[in-house]
Formats: sequence, structure tokens, C-alpha cells
Amino acid sequence: MAMEIKQHLKLSQQLVMTPQLQQAIKLLQLSRIELADVVRNELLENPVLEDTVEVAAEQQRPDGHDSSSAGVSEVEVERIGETEIPVKGVDEKADTTAEVKADNRSGEAVADFDWETYLETQSNAPPMPSYRSASEDLPSLEATLTRGTSLFNHLEWQLKLSRDFTPEQEAVALLIIGNLTPDGYLDMPLEEIAEEAGMSLEETEAVLKRVQEFDPPGVAARDLAECLLIQARFLGADDDIVVAIITRHLANLEKKNYALIARDLNQPLDEVYEAAKVVMGLNPKPGCAYTEEKPTYITPDVYIQKVGDKYFVVANDDGLPKLKISDFYRTALSKGPQAREYIQERLRSAQWLIRSIQQRQRTIVRVTESILRFQREFFEKGPAYLRPLILRDVAEDIGMHESTVSRVTTNKYVHTPQGIFELKYFFNSGIARSDGDDLASEAVKLKIKQLIESEDPKCPLSDQRIVELLAAQNIEIARRTVAKYREQLKILSSSKRRRVF
Repeated sequence: MAMEIKQHLKLSQQLVMTPQLQQAIKLLQLSRIELADVVRNELLENPVLEDTVEVAAEQQRPDGHDSSSAGVSEVEVERIGETEIPVKGVDEKADTTAEVKADNRSGEAVADFDWETYLETQSNAPPMPSYRSASEDLPSLEATLTRGTSLFNHLEWQLKLSRDFTPEQEAVALLIIGNLTPDGYLDMPLEEIAEEAGMSLEETEAVLKRVQEFDPPGVAARDLAECLLIQARFLGADDDIVVAIITRHLANLEKKNYALIARDLNQPLDEVYEAAKVVMGLNPKPGCAYTEEKPTYITPDVYIQKVGDKYFVVANDDGLPKLKISDFYRTALSKGPQAREYIQERLRSAQWLIRSIQQRQRTIVRVTESILRFQREFFEKGPAYLRPLILRDVAEDIGMHESTVSRVTTNKYVHTPQGIFELKYFFNSGIARSDGDDLASEAVKLKIKQLIESEDPKCPLSDQRIVELLAAQNIEIARRTVAKYREQLKILSSSKRRRVF
């Protein structure tokens, strides 16, 4: 069979995502912190973009320099990116004689200036930021953020204060400290430490015992039991019952099976309970107090505010860089074809970024307004009145795809009169009621939580009893569903919630 080459024409329609569309979708699903990072990176990479806040700060500097550059509207951005813009030329016939004379006079003044006296005076003066005015107050010392001390630095500082370590022992101690987990546990076998340090296992064990005396109590332990025993000895609470519970009955302690512990130890139940309270008061992760991770705080992306009898949805733009396009690069378009092509490309990229951010904010507001319409009773009366809601309901209400609504509601938060909630919180399944009205799953969880909070600690409610109490409120729910909701609320089972005394 002979081989031949043929050409065929085929017409088809398909959706091709442009880079701009991909960028818009990516920005839509980012959280507020991630969006701020993307914008800052774009400010560093794209010289055409400017932050209006930084520009305003430059304009307020008392140095006499005008560093302002007027912003360009969106219509102007399109014109810049697509066509050439006439640039006003510089008047070559301008008189420069006065400027030359001024430069000569300033040069003579600089030559006569006593720089040695000036530098001596300035070196003794405290440095002051040039952008602060004389009337502006410095922030208080309490408002100044400091770097937290790491666990390694805290232990190394104590090691340097301990003068009874030999150089060899100090090297082993540093090796131990350097192999601690963030929780404060030693995750390297002691045999490997001894081999690496060239020291016997007995001497390495002795150094470890001394490191375990450092603050925080329980540090450098090899397992949970050793960590708790170190802390019990530090508190002077290492009696026989406490030691026995730590070494033999941690699993039963987790289940709060005090009766079994008392029978095994042949001790009175009240003494076992008091010893168990001591063990439960110990810290299983002593190193966490010295973590270097900064806490992250939730900043709402949108506000729902009530004015009179009406609710208003307002986007929160605080904390995000206010982007604009620098007018300086308009003049650079006349410097040659290569510069013009590069600047036009950067202008188009900046334009799409600004548009994508604006579209993101508008979409979040539209989705929040739709949620407000569906969950109006929640904002009026609280979580108990949350209605069942799915993504399709909001998507059909605002004419968007479900995937778009899903991206908008992920890692986005709203500040409401009832508190701060993730937008995903308002989407939940429904639980059928015998009277015909469905109840949101979050509302059922709230009722379960309220029932457990009001129970008798000595006789906690079982899951089956909770089912019966909910049925009395016309809420039909299975026992396994109660167990699932209870676990989602991080509430222990009835046997673990029971209090002996």
C-alpha cells in the first residue's frame, strides 16, 4: 500500500483560554493574603504599575522634590496599549544660562562648606526618618513588632550560661538542640548523636539529661511519656499514681476511663482522678511556645452593613495595594520601536491586572448580595435561622456558573452583624422536618451543641438520646448523622464527656 500525504480542512468551535482569562480565574480563587502577594510581585516586575499609597507618601516628603505622577484612566490605558501617543517635545531653545550660573554658585558653596564639623554633628545626632514631619508622633514601643525567639536560640542561650559544660559536652548539647522538632522532641536516635560526636553512649545520655533540665520543661524528650515525666518532676508532682498513669495508662486517660485505671493501680478513684487532672495539665508540646511562625488574622473581603432596615454590601479594599498606571512611561513611548513595544506590552499586562482585580471585587460583591437575599433571616436573627443553600441557587440567581461561585466563596470572608464568616459557611445541606420546613445542617449542629452544653456532666447525653430530643423538635435525623456532626464540632462522645466528680 503506497503512502500518500493529504490535507483536510475541518471547521470546529472550541473555547481557548487566553492568558488574560487564565489570570482572571487565578485571581478570583486567591485569598486576600495571596492576592496581596501577587500584586506586590507584579509591582516589582512591571515598572508601569504604581501603588497610589506609596506615590502619595512620596509626594508628602518635605524634601521639595515632586515625585508625583498622574494616574491614567482605563480608557487611556487602552489607547496607550494600542496606539502611539504624541509626546510633547522639550523646548530646546530654553534659556539655560541661569541654571549654569546657579550650579556654579552651588559648587562654590559646597567647596567652602565645613564637612568635618557637619559629619561630627550628624554622627552624634539620632537618625530620623526623612519622611516624618516634626509634628508626627512615633509609634509607641508596645506597638512595635519584634522577632520571636526560636526554640534553638532559647536553648542555646541557656547552654552558654551553663559554665559547667566541657567543650566536648557543649558540642554534644548543641547537636541535641539542633535536632529538636518544633514541638521540642528529639527525633534523632541517641546512638547516632553519640557516634557523630565521638562520645560514648553513657556520656551522651548524661548530656541529654542536663539539656532536659533547660526551659521549657519537657524539652528534648524522646517520646510523650518522657516529656510528661520531666514536667511532673519539675512541678514536684511525680508521685506513684501520676508516674503510673503516664507510663501505663495514657490511652485509658484519653478515654477518661478512670475506673479501669483505679482497679489496675489498686488506688481510690478520687486519688486517681486528682492525679489524672495533674497529667492533663501538662504540656505535650513544650516547644510550641517558641515558634517563629507569625499568627495570621482574618481580614474580611466584604462587609454587610445594616443601615436602618436595609442591608448594604461593601467591598473591603483596605490592605490591598491601590494600583494605577504611571504617566511617566507615556513619554518613553517615543524613544524607539523596541522601547515602545516593551512598554505597550507592559501597559497591556497592567491593564489586565487592574481589570481582573476590579472584576474580582465586583464578583465577590454580587455573590455576597445573592447570599444576603437567600439568608436574610440569618442576618436578622442568628445562626439558628440559617437556610439550606447550594451553589446552584446562587449561580442561577446571578447568572454565573457554579464553578465561578465556588471559586469566589473559597477562602473569602464576610463581616456581618452576626460575626465574621467564610462565604462557604452559608452553603449547607438541608435536614427534613416533620412539619415540612427544611432546616440547614449548620442550624442542626448548633442545636446539638446547645443540647450538649446544657447536659448534666455526670450523666452526658448519648447520641441516641440527642436523636430523641431533636425528634421532639420535629427534626428527623439518624444517630450516625448526630455522631458525624458531633465529631465535626470536635465534641467527645458521651463516655469521654462523663465527669466522675
